[in-house]
Amino acid sequence: MSSPTRVFIVEDHPIMRTGIEAVVRSTYELIGSADEAGVAVELILERRPDLVLLDVHIDGGGGAAVVQGVRPTFPDIKFLVLSVSSSKEDVVQMFNAGIDGYMVKSSEEADLLDAMEQTLAGERPVSREIAGHLLDIDEEIPTGSGIDRLTPKEREITRLIARGYTYREIAASLARPISVKTLENHIAHIFEKLEVASRHQVAGWAFATGFVNPDSRPEGGQADD
Repeated sequence: MSSPTRVFIVEDHPIMRTGIEAVVRSTYELIGSADEAGVAVELILERRPDLVLLDVHIDGGGGAAVVQGVRPTFPDIKFLVLSVSSSKEDVVQMFNAGIDGYMVKSSEEADLLDAMEQTLAGERPVSREIAGHLLDIDEEIPTGSGIDRLTPKEREITRLIARGYTYREIAASLARPISVKTLENHIAHIFEKLEVASRHQVAGWAFATGFVNPDSRPEGGQADD
């Protein structure tokens, strides 16, 4: 029997946090919450949840500080933003920090649960209110070649990331299909070699360097980041 999915909440509004906790408990195991970035990082590193539901505007550096404080130690922990903000500035900041999805707090309970499931599966759920911002993200990415640092399999994976494939689609589309878990290990190596922190930056690098033709975006399903 598999272990229950463990969820941690970072939210500074008590009433909102209570509501989110009720939604989480309906399906997952809630292992804690925090209302400030520093405390959140400490507890997440200690308890190692599978998924973190994260607000953008919290004390101690904001939600971005939580992601950046956890990612170097536990890159496999998923982060799904749940925020009242749908501003382009916040969306860009959080995806550049390395989140996996972004939902607004006006979302229906069923939509939030679906987004959590998608995030855990390696997909990139976003509310329709903010989806348009992703097309306009102009990230600072390394523009040097770097292609020689990638293995043939890593190059294949990079192309599929840039073309908008989900993790599950990438794992199944490779010349030799692999598990999503194995794919995540390859992607971690790609991040390290290209000196990037998100799948958006991998795609941006691929287009900026000409490694992938921008006209090919997107070729597959929704992107994961």
